[in-house]
Amino acid sequence: MTEEEKLKEELKQIIPADRESMEKAKERWKSVGKPLFSLGKLEDAVIRIAGIKRKSVYSLDRKGLVIMCADNGVVAEGVTQTGQEVTAIVAENFTKKATSVCLMAEVAGTDLFPVDIGMASDVPAVTRSGYKVSYGTKDMMKEPAMTREDAAQAVLNGIHIVRELVGKGYDILATGEMGIGNTTTSSAVVSVLLDQDAEDVTGRGAGLSSEGLKRKVHVIRESIRLNQPDRKDVLDVLSKVGGLDIAGLAGVFLGGAICHIPVMIDGFISSAAALCAVRMVPECADYMLASHRSGETAGGMVLDALGLSPFLDCNMSLGEGSGAVAAMPLLDMGLSVYLKMSTFEEIKVEQYEEFE
Repeated sequence: MTEEEKLKEELKQIIPADRESMEKAKERWKSVGKPLFSLGKLEDAVIRIAGIKRKSVYSLDRKGLVIMCADNGVVAEGVTQTGQEVTAIVAENFTKKATSVCLMAEVAGTDLFPVDIGMASDVPAVTRSGYKVSYGTKDMMKEPAMTREDAAQAVLNGIHIVRELVGKGYDILATGEMGIGNTTTSSAVVSVLLDQDAEDVTGRGAGLSSEGLKRKVHVIRESIRLNQPDRKDVLDVLSKVGGLDIAGLAGVFLGGAICHIPVMIDGFISSAAALCAVRMVPECADYMLASHRSGETAGGMVLDALGLSPFLDCNMSLGEGSGAVAAMPLLDMGLSVYLKMSTFEEIKVEQYEEFE
C-alpha cells in the first residue's frame, strides 16, 4: 500500500463533531449564574470542544504544542534574510527552553514537542528517523518541492504524532512550525487554494525589504506557473509548491479530527496547513480553534476562508506556535467558569430570559 493509499484509509475515520454534546454545553452555559452569552468566544470555544470530545464535561489539563521543523529549497532564490542553518539552531533551542515560545508555553502550562519532519541537517535532540521524511525540499522555482509520496508521508506523520500524544493523555494540542522560507511556501499554497494573486497573500516574513518582497512575490508566481499545481488536489499543491512542515501540520489537524481532540491554529503558516486539511476533509474544520489573527498579509484571509474567528488580534507574526499557546489560558478561564460557577438555581436567582 502506498503512502497516499494509507492516508486515504486514515481520512475515512473523520466524522463531524457531536451536535448533541454541543447542545448540552449550550444548555449548561444558559444555567450558569451570569448574564447570558457574556463570555462570548470563550463560551463558543467550550461548546465547540464539547462537540469535539463528544461529551459536555471534560478537562484541558494536559496541553501540547507540536512544532514541525523543516527546510525549504526555495531559500536558494533569495526570499529570506537568513540561511537554512537557522532552522536547525532554533529547533535545538526548543529543547533548551531558549526560544520565545518556550517561555510563553511555560506560562501557559503547555509541553513542547519539536519534530524534525524535514530539516536540511539532523539535530540529535530533535531528529527521529520515523518522522523525518527528507533532508529539506527542492527549489520549487526549478522543480516540484517534493514527490507526492513524500507529501502524503508527511501528512501521515502528523496524524501519527497526534495519535501518540493522545495515547499519552493530552487533552488539547497547539500547532507551531520552524523553517526558514516557510512564509514563501505558505503564500504559494494559499495563493493556489484560494485562487489569489501572489501579491495579495504574501508578506515580508521575517523582515524583508521592499525589494526583497518583490522578489518573493515573483518567485511564488513563477513557481506556480512552472509547476501548475491543481487547487482541487491538495497533495498536488503541497508536493509542488508546499513544504514538509505545512504537510506535517495538515496531518496534525487531520489527526485531531480522527482522534477527537481540539487543535489550535497558530498564525499564517499554521492556518495554511489547516486550509489544506479542510480542503482534504471538510469535516476537519469542526476540530479546529483559531488562536489569533496573524500580522502576515493573508492571516485574516485564510481564517475567513476557514470560517473561524480568532480569540486574539495582537498583530503577532513570530510563528513557532506563539499565538496558539497565548490563547490557551483563555480556554482555561472559560472552562473554569463553565464547570465551577454556581447556577441560577443554586444561588436562588431567577434565570435570565433569552430573547431574539
